[in-house]
Amino acid sequence: SFPPASHTHLVRKRRATMPAKAEDAKAKAARAAKAVKKGGSKQKLLKKRFSATFHRPKTFKASRAPKYPRVSVPPMCKLDQFQILKYPLTTESAMKKIEDNNTLVFIVDARSNKAQIKDAVKRMYDIQCEKINTLIRPDGAKKAYVRLTADYDALDVANKIGII
Repeated sequence: SFPPASHTHLVRKRRATMPAKAEDAKAKAARAAKAVKKGGSKQKLLKKRFSATFHRPKTFKASRAPKYPRVSVPPMCKLDQFQILKYPLTTESAMKKIEDNNTLVFIVDARSNKAQIKDAVKRMYDIQCEKINTLIRPDGAKKAYVRLTADYDALDVANKIGII
């Protein structure tokens, strides 16, 4: 019923209606500007949640900047070397440790730890410790076995301290 449309006829018609490239770019820019002025879709998309529990977001926490110190002087260290080492033990078993194992035995403050004991022995007697074993006696006192390094002799140190 319709005569067959020539392909070349359609192409010529389309070319005649198409604007030049510069005009096309201007029109495209105008459309983009109009869209920006209008603003896109006003409907805000919901944030996807992947957990059923709600966690309050972490907010800014300002660091403390006090106007004056709350304590006038920092507290003194209550556990100095004289407080940590109470006295050396001079029992038979302690003497045996001195002779056989190159180990001194002290009664120390119950609140002190091995590092503090090691530091206190080094400060008091100028000797290096290899290792320290501690135990708490049934009477509540803490006993420390101080093993000296090979270049120190426990007998000499014990004589210097005055426990032999």
